[in-house]
Amino acid sequence: MVGICSFGGYVPRYRLNRGTIVQSMAWINPIIMAHAQGEKAVANFDEDAITMAVAAGIDALQGIDPASVEGVYLASTTMPYKERLNAAIAVAPLNVPDQVRAADFSGGLKAGTTAILAAIEGVESKNINNILVASADCRLGRPGSTQEIIFGDAGAAFLIGDTDVIAEFKGSYSVTYDFADHMRGSDTRFDRQWEERWIRDLGYADFIPEVINGLLDKYQMKISDFSKVIYPCNNRGGRKKINGKLGISPEIEQSNLQTEIGDSGTSLPLVMLANALEDANPGDRILVVSYGSGCDALFFEVTEQIKNRKNNRGISGSLANKAALDNYTKYLVWRNILPVETGMRGEVSDFTALSTLWRRQKEINGMWGSRCKKCNTPQYPPQRICANPECGSVDQMEPYAFADKTGHVITYTGDMLASSFDPPSIYGRIDFQDGGRCNFDFTDCDLEDVKTGTPVTLSFRKKYHDRTRDIVGYFWKAVPVKEVKKNG
Repeated sequence: MVGICSFGGYVPRYRLNRGTIVQSMAWINPIIMAHAQGEKAVANFDEDAITMAVAAGIDALQGIDPASVEGVYLASTTMPYKERLNAAIAVAPLNVPDQVRAADFSGGLKAGTTAILAAIEGVESKNINNILVASADCRLGRPGSTQEIIFGDAGAAFLIGDTDVIAEFKGSYSVTYDFADHMRGSDTRFDRQWEERWIRDLGYADFIPEVINGLLDKYQMKISDFSKVIYPCNNRGGRKKINGKLGISPEIEQSNLQTEIGDSGTSLPLVMLANALEDANPGDRILVVSYGSGCDALFFEVTEQIKNRKNNRGISGSLANKAALDNYTKYLVWRNILPVETGMRGEVSDFTALSTLWRRQKEINGMWGSRCKKCNTPQYPPQRICANPECGSVDQMEPYAFADKTGHVITYTGDMLASSFDPPSIYGRIDFQDGGRCNFDFTDCDLEDVKTGTPVTLSFRKKYHDRTRDIVGYFWKAVPVKEVKKNG
C-alpha cells in the first residue's frame, strides 16, 4: 500500500483584509471591489517559499523519525533561486539526512500534485521510500490588480511512503496544455494573466471537468463516490459552472479557503487536501485536482490508520493563529514593492561567505549544537571545550539538535534604531528547556508579546536578502508561544 503517511500545513500569521486593499487601490481598478470579501494570508517580511515549505514539512514530520526520510521534493513557482537547488536548502532545517534525493518542481501551478505523483511512483518502484513533498508559494500581483487581492501565501507537506498509510493512493489522470492564462518570465516579479472570462470558460471550466471525467471513466466511478472533491478555482462563477457540469454537491465540495487564505498557487490543492484530511474518516474517498498548464487528478482512499495520526498544527491550527495586518503600505514594503527609508544602518550590505556557510551549514540552517557526553550540557554554537565550568572536558561532544526545543526568554529589547521592515527590531537571549542559551531575533510578534519568561519555539526564516548579489541568508528566529484553539 502506497500513499500519504503524514501531512502538515502552514499559513502565515498575518492576514490582510481585502477591504483595506480596496480602500487604497479601487480608484485605479474598481473591479477589485468584486473580490473584497475576506482576507488574504500574507507572508512576513522574513518568509518565502522555502521557509513556508519547511514549516509545513516540520509539521508533517511531527512524531516521525526524520532519519527515515529518503527524499525531499519542493514544489513552487516562487523559489528564490534559479540555479541553486532550493530543496537542498530545506534539507538541513527539516533535520533529514544529507543522503536523500532532492528535487525542485516548478514551472506551472500543478507542480505540487506532479511532485506527489513523482514521489508515489518512486515509492512504488521500491527504490526509495518516505519522500517528503512540500509546497509553498508567495506570488505577487501588481498593486491594484485582481491577482493582488486574490492571491494568498500558504504551504502544505505530505510524507509519501508504504508504511502506516493514512490515505492510500488509488489512481490518477492527467492532461497537459500550453494554456498561457497566467505567466511570469524569468525576470518578471508580478503575475500576468490573460482575460478573465477566457480563463474561466476555456481554462477552469474545460480542463477541470475533462480531467475529472477522465479519472471517473478510467476507474469506472461516479462523482458521488467521493466524500470530498478538491479543485483550485477562485472564480465563483467558474466554480458554480464546474459544480453544475459535474454534479458536485455542496456536501462534497471542499472549501478553497479563498476568504481565509487566498489562492496560494502550487500549494493550494495541497493545502485544501491537508485541510480535508484533518476531518477525514476511514473509507472516505478524496479526489484532488490541480490546475495550471493542464490538470492532475489524484484519487485517495482514507484508511483506518487516520485514527492514529499525530495531532499536529495543520491548516486549521495555522488559520486560528492569526493577527491582522491592518496597514497596506507595510505589505508593499514587505514585498519590496514600495521603496522605504530604513536609515543609514539599512545601507550596510549583507554578505554571505558561501565557503563558511558550507562548513557551518548544519549549525546555521540545521540549528545543530553540541552536547557534552560527560555532563550532558547542551551548548550552541558547537564547542570543543565544555561550557560547564564544573566539567570543562575537551573533545567529548556529540551533535545536538536545538531546532525542535522550546525555551524561554531571559533578556530582550525592542530597538527602534536598528534597520527593520517591522520596527522595532525585537531580539534577546533564550534559555532552552534542557539547557543551552543563544541570542535570537524575534518574529511574528509585537513588543508587548515578549516578556521575561515567555515560552518560545524556533522558526526557520530569512535572516537577510543580499540584493547586490541576490543571495538570501537563512537562520532561526524565536516565536513567542500563544494559546490557540483550532477553528471548528
